[in-house]
Amino acid sequence: MRTREEALDYGLSFPYTYKEAPFHDSSWELVRVQGSKKAFLWVYERGGYINLNVKVDPEWRDFWRKAYEAVQPGYHQNKEHWNTIILDGSIPDETIQDMIAASYALVCDNPTKRIYEAVKRIPKGMVATYGQVAYMAGDRKMARAVGNALHRNPDPENIPCFRVVNSKGELSGAFAFGGEDEQERRLRADGIEVVDGRVDLEKFGYTGE
Repeated sequence: MRTREEALDYGLSFPYTYKEAPFHDSSWELVRVQGSKKAFLWVYERGGYINLNVKVDPEWRDFWRKAYEAVQPGYHQNKEHWNTIILDGSIPDETIQDMIAASYALVCDNPTKRIYEAVKRIPKGMVATYGQVAYMAGDRKMARAVGNALHRNPDPENIPCFRVVNSKGELSGAFAFGGEDEQERRLRADGIEVVDGRVDLEKFGYTGE
């Protein structure tokens, strides 16, 4: 990996990512995660080479710096949590990709991401409650956070928030994607019966986790 395009293309290959050039110097480009808007990859030119800033677990930070001269403390960033990778050809592509992937994982490891992943596990033809999703995401106490996260769903086509109902099986009164009646329409298309704005949890409730 030697070019800006290769680095950006790899960064953008991860789910829910987008590119941005937020500075006056347009040569600085960032790859961010949708929703949180956190950057996990900074791409810019310095010293005649393309440089990448990536977030790093402190346990691995010094390992990479000792293994490759082209891995240095993060330029213009917190040097405890960021490394700079100089694309001078001395680091194997797979190793660079591993460091970028680790940066993405560190930025995405948050409750909101776990909620979205939990919702994606609800099978077609079934629903789960906010409390169930919270449990599936690792913390049964964050049912309210589930509602907040789903209201900001960055990818409704692939994160099926319409399959989430309250503890009585009732649909959301203000479904965020498509307006009133859209949640019911999607549930019916899934093969789920909706009667008076409610789903029978004994019949359609997900019990897999």
